[in-house]
Amino acid sequence: MSSIVARTGRHLQRYDNNLRLVSGCIPFRLTKTKDQDKIEVLMVSSPNRDDMVFPKGGWESDETVEEAACREALEEAGVRGVIKGSSLGEWEFRSKSKQEACSEEGGCKGYMFVLEVTEELETWPEQNNRNRKWVTIEEAFVVCRYEWMRNALEEFVKVMEKGGNKREHEMVVEIKEEEKPVKQEDEDCQLMSTNCHVSGPMTTSYGVMLPASIFL
Repeated sequence: MSSIVARTGRHLQRYDNNLRLVSGCIPFRLTKTKDQDKIEVLMVSSPNRDDMVFPKGGWESDETVEEAACREALEEAGVRGVIKGSSLGEWEFRSKSKQEACSEEGGCKGYMFVLEVTEELETWPEQNNRNRKWVTIEEAFVVCRYEWMRNALEEFVKVMEKGGNKREHEMVVEIKEEEKPVKQEDEDCQLMSTNCHVSGPMTTSYGVMLPASIFL
């Protein structure tokens, strides 16, 4: 059983103009083949569902947005790592099943980061409620539950094509172990707006162009 316990409650939750602020990340690793390194991303299941998501959750007032992203990766997926550059973007989305899930108006604003995984734990806080799985980028587009996360994945591809996010330096974020109750699962969220695009030599079923070299 993990000694790290997930946060719960929303008394420290950040809001911006009635939008609940959410932070998450796309954890990745490089796997070696005979010809070159390939990229895999880590996804987690939602409780009682078969589809997959990237780690994400509420950004709280006692942490930076990067710390929140790393904390969610640790709690939901059991990984630690290095934040690569600045946010991939901002996405506004709305709860599909419960308006009050994000705010009084049901809205959220999400920030997503690139996380290079350096440690994968055998036990983690939410392992009884979630499965984790390494997948190729192409597979991730197919199984990802949220449209806004697929758009974040498009931005991730763009960053990896360029050799990394050059907007800011790498950031190692230390997450402290806390003894707090396990958090409740966030509700389904539906994309409200985004302006993310990506280009490259291969097209997926979602119309996203991906470089063939990053597939396994």
